[in-house]
Amino acid sequence: MAASAMPNALKAQQFQVSLAGRPVLHGLDLDIAAGQWTSIVGPNGAGKSTLLKALAGLLPATGRVELLGQPLHRLPARSRALQLAWLGQNESTGDDLRVWDVAMLGRLPHQSWLGASSPADHAAVEQALRATQAWDWRERALGQLSAGERQRVLLARALAVQAQVLLMDEPLANLDPPHQADWLQLVRALVDQGRTVVSVLHEITMALHADHMVVMAQGRITHHGPCADAQTHRAVEQVFDHRLAIHALAGQWVALPSNT
Repeated sequence: MAASAMPNALKAQQFQVSLAGRPVLHGLDLDIAAGQWTSIVGPNGAGKSTLLKALAGLLPATGRVELLGQPLHRLPARSRALQLAWLGQNESTGDDLRVWDVAMLGRLPHQSWLGASSPADHAAVEQALRATQAWDWRERALGQLSAGERQRVLLARALAVQAQVLLMDEPLANLDPPHQADWLQLVRALVDQGRTVVSVLHEITMALHADHMVVMAQGRITHHGPCADAQTHRAVEQVFDHRLAIHALAGQWVALPSNT
């Protein structure tokens, strides 16, 4: 696996997860570079979402995980929530909540117990809703929105945290191609600000826009390297049984069905 010279935003050593008594992740070692975008890919059942949830501290795991150089398990919940934001799959949120209030949930780590929201909170929420093009719905109930619109509101909630590290599990779910392109620009803007993004993606062509790629199969990491590296491309093709091939097209890498 390719090692990064960048500082680590997340570091896992001998990382193992079992669910219902069944091992899912098998002693992984992983360094996630700070200030970069890392995509995680692999076939169904590879353990991608489990890895992301465990890195976020949402699943019990054995081994060691560091967040920005600090042991994750020793961080107080509020400190962890300020430094790491999470966007998961199929998250349930009250349909009666206003879009504004859903996004404001991202500011809870910044607020005192039962404290009122501050001007900084309002500014962060407005910025997040505008960034996801959800500002015009701020007074609407979440239940009135389409699945794609809901996804953009939940993304705004994660952005409103203004955390240094963002973990996103299938963030492109229910987004149409133009809004997928918007998400790509948004991630690049976050990285330009020095933030770290880690995303699980099924869309391999979109994942190839990242700086680094983690390739997984059967609960193990089979490769970790730059997205532009030929070895990374071969690792992706192999893990999908050569049913796709990566090509250069119009100045970018794309994954296409294989002719073989």
